[in-house]
Amino acid sequence: MAKSSGSSDRLANRILWGLAIGLVAGVVVRLIGASSPQVLAAAGWLSEKVFDPFGQIFLRLLFFVVIPLVFGSLALGVVQLGRLDKLGPLAGRTFLIFFFNMAVGVILGLTMMNMLKPGVKLDAGKKDAIMAEQSFGERAEALKTTAAERPKFNLEYMVNMMMPRNLLKSVVEFQVLPLILFALLVGAAGTQLRETQRLQLQGGLEILTELMTRIVHFALLLAPFAVPALIFSVVITFGFEFLKSLAVFVTGVLVVMAIHLFGTMSLLVKVFARRSPRQFFGAIRTILVTAFSTSSSSATLPTSIQVSREQLGVSASTAGFVLPMGATMNMSGTALYEGCVVLFIAQVYGVDLSMAQQVVLLLFSVLSAVAVAGIPGGSLPLIVGLLVNFGIPAEGIALILGTDRILDMARTVLNVGADVVTACIVDEQLKLKNGVADLAGGLDDQLPV
Repeated sequence: MAKSSGSSDRLANRILWGLAIGLVAGVVVRLIGASSPQVLAAAGWLSEKVFDPFGQIFLRLLFFVVIPLVFGSLALGVVQLGRLDKLGPLAGRTFLIFFFNMAVGVILGLTMMNMLKPGVKLDAGKKDAIMAEQSFGERAEALKTTAAERPKFNLEYMVNMMMPRNLLKSVVEFQVLPLILFALLVGAAGTQLRETQRLQLQGGLEILTELMTRIVHFALLLAPFAVPALIFSVVITFGFEFLKSLAVFVTGVLVVMAIHLFGTMSLLVKVFARRSPRQFFGAIRTILVTAFSTSSSSATLPTSIQVSREQLGVSASTAGFVLPMGATMNMSGTALYEGCVVLFIAQVYGVDLSMAQQVVLLLFSVLSAVAVAGIPGGSLPLIVGLLVNFGIPAEGIALILGTDRILDMARTVLNVGADVVTACIVDEQLKLKNGVADLAGGLDDQLPV
């Protein structure tokens, strides 16, 4: 997602061009290296000594903001709700559908990843090369040891993972799950403050979130140069086999996003909003095209509100509440993407995630998606935090950087589509409720006293 459209489009184009240049350069050098080992050796040295360190600058900038961004974004999202006990049926229905949309998206994504297993398609030799070449060396064996010594996954393990005795220690160790829970508690407690205090807390969290977002923007300014450097290094180091696995991953994610948008959402529109899916998607074509071209829920918001009110007949109050809130919190495509990325990188590095752990991944993909900053690549810092918590090398995020922008455009379409679906469902349910109430009131007026 992104906030602006003009500068964001230019940045997106530069990243895509960088991806293409790095990919083509890597393929050409690989082909030349097949008959000239000296060229391949020189490219390998260049990748190791220049391109990888430069790419690490981009990655480390993202790592810097993970902890404060997760805390600030989630706490702010809850504090902005105001008083939890006065949200009413509109908010209750809205947040329930938000959670459902995101949870279903993650389930579909994880199901696809377990069926296709794109990261597993790499042979053992390639995986060992990845572990060694990406400066993980000793971490490879450490990961295997950690996986073997990991305690049995049960309620006690869940409590220790989410509520450690020492929160600061878990933050220092880059454990983001306890921080997510703490941020939610701080936000919930903040809604109970006096209005002036709540607004002061909200203002402080907004400043913190804005600062971290700007640092991510600094990192993204390097992306047009870091992405080609990293993708060139990947092609030189791992050859075409990894590109095949990456292509399977990207294709799988795009297909699942399409299934969720045109399958799950069609069903929800038909059953709960009582609308024809064909007519619904015909009416929101402008919204989807805007979302894809801008890769921004925020930039698409004015179009979403206008089309929802004029073409779909959603009431002004429902559209005015659900759609802006959805642009901030309802990240169905982002949650789906985060779960897929974590599982893909886990497969590449041979970190086995049990079904119980994948259930936890589902939950925290949903929660962390809410904290995603509204800029291109805003989900990357959150994915880094999830990787660490599941014992997966955080630097593995570099493996999908080249494709993130393309998938960002697709998941923004799903995010915005889910927002409009939610608005239609909530509006229909409130109309039914009000209609029943009006009917009951009319009958009462006609009854004899």
